[in-house]
Amino acid sequence: MKTSLILGTALVLIATASRAEEITVMSWGGTYSQSQVEAYQKPFTAETGITVRSVDSDNPAIPVKAQVEAENVTTDVVDIEYADAIRLCDEGLLEEIDPAILPPAPDGTPATQDFLPQGLSDCAVGSIVFSTVYAYDRTRFPDNPPTTIADFFDTARFPGKRGLKKAPKALLEMALMGDGVPADRVYDVLSTPEGVDRAFAKLDTIKKDVVWWETGAQAPQLLADGEVVLSTAYNGRIFNAAVSEGRPFEIVWDGQVYEYNLFAIPKGAPNKDAALKYIAFATGTQRLADQAKWISYGPARKSSAPLVGLYQDGKTDMAPNMPTNPDNMKNALGSSYDFWVDHEAELTERFNAWLSAG
Repeated sequence: MKTSLILGTALVLIATASRAEEITVMSWGGTYSQSQVEAYQKPFTAETGITVRSVDSDNPAIPVKAQVEAENVTTDVVDIEYADAIRLCDEGLLEEIDPAILPPAPDGTPATQDFLPQGLSDCAVGSIVFSTVYAYDRTRFPDNPPTTIADFFDTARFPGKRGLKKAPKALLEMALMGDGVPADRVYDVLSTPEGVDRAFAKLDTIKKDVVWWETGAQAPQLLADGEVVLSTAYNGRIFNAAVSEGRPFEIVWDGQVYEYNLFAIPKGAPNKDAALKYIAFATGTQRLADQAKWISYGPARKSSAPLVGLYQDGKTDMAPNMPTNPDNMKNALGSSYDFWVDHEAELTERFNAWLSAG
């Protein structure tokens, strides 16, 4: 009996150790997840021996919230947007992360001073800056292409269907910028009933021409299929379609709305210690710069920017393709977490009513 007990205990310890040598990372799929595999996961496993299992979701915040509330957490690291990181942390659904575990910049600058604004929060560590832009097929407008956010709404000069994400966030902001509101005044205007009316009035001008999309992969596909001539999209999806797949797509940066994605650990993650190691590794200066080799999202650390080089094709300079490139930021808007916390419910209700009105 004693021998059996000892053997059984040993097997449990071995099984536990074995499980601790693998973590599960939930992200958004497609080229974005692949960029994380190449830049973070493969070198992390090579350095630590900890394997990484990737799972994908259209919005990882949703299944992770369900896992924690059901007390059945199977995810160790989750990639989420800034607003979700703050909300889930406030709800007690994420582990707190001490920034002291994060490596400094190569020159010794502490991580707390090296990350861009909103790159660090109590429960999450930033990895990339992405943006919602709009894009077009160059073959459709060879002589007089659109160049401003106002052009997106000009169906007289640029006739044809428009692709739009089926959600009010970023869309209402772009509508106001398309109506002439400067980026730095958008949230002041949108915080008033008159400003909301103005945004929806602008959307009314193209409503009959809209084809709605809901996942990131759909926007470039709508352009490729010729279902739309202009579409809002995530900048990395358009870059990948243009450079990797050879599509004749062009991004219009005017009026872009940029946001952060961050790594977090669900409350009760089965391999928390290994998850912390992964996040510290993945958000180091060089690793964040390395991800730009695979997708055109800007790194969340200041020290990473000078290290951004060529795309995986060995010839495309990535710096001009980043949302954070100075040339692309001339009329750019940082998405306001505070605004959407206060107004998301009412604006989503208004948006859904507007949609159903036909």
